Amino acid sequence: MAKHTDLRPVITMRSTAGTGFAYTTRKNRRNQPDRLVLRKFDPVAGAHVDFRETR
Repeated sequence: MAKHTDLRPVITMRSTAGTGFAYTTRKNRRNQPDRLVLRKFDPVAGAHVDFRETR
């Protein structure tokens, strides 16, 4: 069973294009304490857009 203060939690990356599409990934809290922003492909928008970490 996972601990509440897991070092590598599962996070949701939501599209900034407003399509509602999301990716899920894991990140290391020690190396990336701030919210993560990645440029990935949004199939609904049909283009590469920024995906921001949501909580």
